[in-house]
Amino acid sequence: MTYMSNLSANDLLKKVRKIEIKTRALSHQIFAGEYHSAFKGRGMAFSEVREYQYGDDVRNMDWNVTARLRSPYVKVFEEERELTVVLLVDVSRSRLFGTTGASRKDVLAEIAAVLSFSAIINNDKVGALFFSDKVEKFIPPKKGRSHLLHIIREIIEFEPTTDGTDISEALRYLTNAIKKKCTAFLLSDMIDVNQDGTPRYEEALKVAVNRHDLSVIEVYDPRERNIPDVGLVHIKDSETGRGAWVDTSDRRMRLAYEQWFANMEQTSSRLFMKYNVDKVSIALDEDYVKGLMTLFKNR
Repeated sequence: MTYMSNLSANDLLKKVRKIEIKTRALSHQIFAGEYHSAFKGRGMAFSEVREYQYGDDVRNMDWNVTARLRSPYVKVFEEERELTVVLLVDVSRSRLFGTTGASRKDVLAEIAAVLSFSAIINNDKVGALFFSDKVEKFIPPKKGRSHLLHIIREIIEFEPTTDGTDISEALRYLTNAIKKKCTAFLLSDMIDVNQDGTPRYEEALKVAVNRHDLSVIEVYDPRERNIPDVGLVHIKDSETGRGAWVDTSDRRMRLAYEQWFANMEQTSSRLFMKYNVDKVSIALDEDYVKGLMTLFKNR
């Protein structure tokens, strides 16, 4: 099923402009330096070889040059000043959910814009990959404000062709499409699990982190974690379309759901720790600035 955008061209331009003004200011005032500290220097590029000096790391020995010149030489590396940043944005149907005044879609757009402006300020390339239960669209990394605004417009306006979520597909595409090591941000609610709550994307994650520097930004609505006592209600899964009547006044039901959600969160957190993936969780009713600062400073 395809969903049509309700935004006119004028409304879209106004929304893009509003996001640009807010997030560009944040990027200049707060995030540019933190971003540089957190991500620059994570990659080192080969620069030259020189003769070995006392104290040099023997792991950097260039044995081919050493053998040819019959004198010990080491490789010299320098910090990579230009990074490639790729935003993996979850555009599944659940991104439209929101009970706090803002939808996940709006918050994801602002976070993506902040990351993009921070990257552009640091002279990095930015690309984007939109995914549902398949890769919907890939925008190759480029520099420049017009390219960045194109990405923001797409995040606001893009309508997926399917409703579901498959994080594995996005990670596999990233691994295959970007050959050189990049800095990737996965923006999603991260609810892509088996019935027992275990993540379905472990294998794809394992491969992706061996090639790229991946960080996870989980954006969630508080109501997804705790069901309020409001009596008998009809609930519907926005991605599968399946619905059911639920008696939310049943305390055992509420506790069982909360336990299931907590177990899912713990399992995914252990998975990210296992593969050294930095992750931050940001609620829709929280200031995402604090969450992003935590992500940057923890690296």
